[in-house]
Amino acid sequence: MKSLPISLLIFALATATALAYDPSPLQDFCVAINDPKVFVNGKFCKDPKQVTADDFLFKGFRYPGNTANPLGSKVTPAFVDQFPGLNTLGISMARIDFAPSGLNPPHTHPRGTEILVVAEGTLLVGFVTSNQLNNTLLTKVLYKGDVFVFPIGLIHFQLNIGKTPALAFAALSSQNPGVITIANAVFGSKPPISPDVLTKAFQVDKKVVDYLQAQFWYDNN
Repeated sequence: MKSLPISLLIFALATATALAYDPSPLQDFCVAINDPKVFVNGKFCKDPKQVTADDFLFKGFRYPGNTANPLGSKVTPAFVDQFPGLNTLGISMARIDFAPSGLNPPHTHPRGTEILVVAEGTLLVGFVTSNQLNNTLLTKVLYKGDVFVFPIGLIHFQLNIGKTPALAFAALSSQNPGVITIANAVFGSKPPISPDVLTKAFQVDKKVVDYLQAQFWYDNN
């Protein structure tokens, strides 16, 4: 088999880099600042001469999130909006607190893969593959110290099946991975999706759709 030309290999590497989800930094760092006059794909950079160590520190994980809500869970994100030092670095984190039976409901991250480690408690976790793989559910019970990965864009969830509170930390492969909670997006969109669409999509009576759209869909983020 003939070896590939060097020019083709260089092109392939360049293409892979160009298709990265987050842009690669062109300097040591780019601490985010907001400019209300201009919208860009990402954040503007703070003047490096004005950057301090505090720009690279996030204290939001020190305290438990409030799980006294309908889902019994609370996600504390450390994305670029909360942690400006992440800008252009292609990473972020989240703390997830669970009451007993608390649920982080089915959701997706459109711009990032998630890797989760259980710090306390016992979690039932899982994700669903794409239509191409027959929407297969892959699920596992995790214990303290266990790690599980959720591939980018796939619907996934975490449920505390223990009798005590649980705690997990997640790392994501984007400074701004995004969150789409499935129930909130489908039944709580503003303006609402036409019942004609939802009744046919879910093969249910319009009364069921009306009931679901009338509910308050809590956001635990």
